[in-house]
Amino acid sequence: MELNLQLPSINVTSLKEAPIHTSRQIQPHGVLLVLSEPELEILQISNNTWTVFGIEPEQMLQKKLEDLLDSFQLERIKAGLAEDNLEFINPTKLWFRKKGDEYVVFDAVFHRNSEGNLILELEPTFSQENIPFLSFYHLAKASINQLEKTSTLRDFCQIIVQEVRKVTGFDRVMLYKFDHDGHGSVIAEEKLEILEPYLGLHYPESDIPKPARKLFASNSIRIIPDAQAAPVQLIPAINPVSQRSSDLTNSILRSPAACHLEYLHNMGVGASLTISLIKDNKLWGLIACHHQTPKFVSYELRKACEFLGRVIFAEISAREETEDYDYRMNLTHIQSLLVEYMSQEENFIDGLVKHQPNLLDLTSAQGAAVCFGDRCTLIGETPAEEDLNFLVQWLKNNVDEEVFYTNSLPQVYPDAERFKNVASGLLAIPISKRNYVLWFRPEVIQTVNWGGDPNRAFEVSQTDGDVRLCPRKSFELWKETVRLTSLPWQYVEIKAALELRKAIVNIVLRQADELAQLAQDLERSNAELKKFAYVASHDLQEPLNQVANYVQLLEMRYNEELDEDAKEFINFAVQGVSLMQTLIDDVLAYSKVDTQAIAFQLTEVETALERALGNLRQRIAETSTIITHDPLPTVMAGSTQLMQLFQNLIANAIKFRSDEPPQIHVGAERLEDEWLFWVRDNGIGIDPRFSDRIFVIFQRLHTRDEYAGTGMGLAICKKIAECHRGRIWVESQLGEGATFYFTIPVGGRERERRNGRKAQNNLFG
Repeated sequence: MELNLQLPSINVTSLKEAPIHTSRQIQPHGVLLVLSEPELEILQISNNTWTVFGIEPEQMLQKKLEDLLDSFQLERIKAGLAEDNLEFINPTKLWFRKKGDEYVVFDAVFHRNSEGNLILELEPTFSQENIPFLSFYHLAKASINQLEKTSTLRDFCQIIVQEVRKVTGFDRVMLYKFDHDGHGSVIAEEKLEILEPYLGLHYPESDIPKPARKLFASNSIRIIPDAQAAPVQLIPAINPVSQRSSDLTNSILRSPAACHLEYLHNMGVGASLTISLIKDNKLWGLIACHHQTPKFVSYELRKACEFLGRVIFAEISAREETEDYDYRMNLTHIQSLLVEYMSQEENFIDGLVKHQPNLLDLTSAQGAAVCFGDRCTLIGETPAEEDLNFLVQWLKNNVDEEVFYTNSLPQVYPDAERFKNVASGLLAIPISKRNYVLWFRPEVIQTVNWGGDPNRAFEVSQTDGDVRLCPRKSFELWKETVRLTSLPWQYVEIKAALELRKAIVNIVLRQADELAQLAQDLERSNAELKKFAYVASHDLQEPLNQVANYVQLLEMRYNEELDEDAKEFINFAVQGVSLMQTLIDDVLAYSKVDTQAIAFQLTEVETALERALGNLRQRIAETSTIITHDPLPTVMAGSTQLMQLFQNLIANAIKFRSDEPPQIHVGAERLEDEWLFWVRDNGIGIDPRFSDRIFVIFQRLHTRDEYAGTGMGLAICKKIAECHRGRIWVESQLGEGATFYFTIPVGGRERERRNGRKAQNNLFG
């Protein structure tokens, strides 16, 4: 919106949303009284009683309604006021004595405001005739008969404006529907031929700001019989009981806001009648009647038009829902199939993307993504995975609702302009704090016809310190090319997405229960295996020691009697026992990895590395190994396990050296949520085909004759890394050395373990 640059401190939003339901002025064609109950004493009155009653307003204050009406009328009013619903007495014909035997007849309407005051509004009855019920019934029935012959919603709307104009005689009658973004458009129009057409034009949200829309939703019919008439003040201006301006939300006579009157003047409107169309307790649209000159419409005729609008709009609502019905039923069918597919698959995501129909069909989207855990499963046309990761992060930080949707994602998330061709529209449902299902729609470039430039919908003016909004003066056709928007998401599609969310949450909860049970079973099994390994290792050590001792005793006692073959056989037996003892020790070390991980603490990685190098001091010296390292961080880890991890990796690098003296470098780099470490050597290297196999327990790539060992070292390294919730892998080529990488999360395993205990609680927090 264009603002006056000389007024930088003005809060335009507060001006647009300033309250208009409290007023000190009314329109001059009627009289308004604010009464206290039960005495019906006059607290405030409009300053036009002299012209109507021939009595000064000050003389009427503090009087009671019984001073103005005869007892018969007063009893009828009091009986009506005693009912819960004032509609039973609205409108009431009231005769007020003017002078002598001269009476004035009014249409009287009562309502109570939010402050508990009774408001009485009087409009002069220009015609004593009421609209006969049968005449009105035939009018409504004829309109409905026409509706039954039409096939489209637009035809329905056209019948409304035709019938209302026929009944009221206004120069122009329009049906104005609000869009999802607050703007509105004229979808039906009936008018004098000489008038400029407004059919099909869009009007900016500021033409009917939020306070005005709120009043239209509360007060279903509104008349301004003379847009040029000077307003009449209430006396006193402040309600003497509440000590503030009276709430006139439901008032018929309440004076229009100055900005709205100026808006009507700029459109050349002398009188207006507005009928609210409410659907699902929300303002769906308006029937707007305009006349070039002042025009008064009686209360009966206004109510007839309101009723006619409601009857026909009920038919429109039914037709609108019928048109949605087939699509809604189709989406319900797709949704039930997706739930069935998810239940049948081990991974519920496969149920959403691998069958027909799939996730795309649920919302008529061109692309979709299921971002669960650390990976996104994509289907159709979607942004790149890196862009998706950033988008999910933005959703996590900015969206708390059960569903988020927009047909112009770049307006709220500017980075989306990069992938507008696939995702100008976004519909997203969170499954948990970090997991989302996303649907995408591409940009659709379109031309919108506006009734005047929406960027100049109003101006800010300041006169003698009075700051106010002024509406635009031009309503000529203004074309706008709209970019960075997709086709809008329909309500039934959003509802279908929400229903799918419930189904996914139920499935994830069920899987979480199953995983918790499996984890419990696994923990019990692991405990038993550790106990078995520990007991078995100790129990196996004793007979092995006996075998070794007696074989060596045999060799010592009968040495002179043994030939070379016998001595060689005894040597083989001793070596076998020694190897078996080493294997048992390694199995015991492997089984202890998890139990040692309980006491994780802040550990200086450099200290753990120095301990490992100290244990390997002799081997390093014998092989002239050169070891260097980067500055190393402090992490949350098990210090002994970290030392063992470095010791095994460096020992392997020394063992599998080439002809040159070993050169080993230990490096470290901070990633987003973890530390990456590596141990690089210049040894014999590893065939990439075996890069996974070497971490398997007891797996060896070489014979023991070539390189000693049990094949447990790297398996222990893998278990230590996984115990820290990290990973370990190798990158190598034969003859080119090897680099072993492993990661340790920044928060360490202890935090992950605590989070794991709360997984089910936090999953949907």
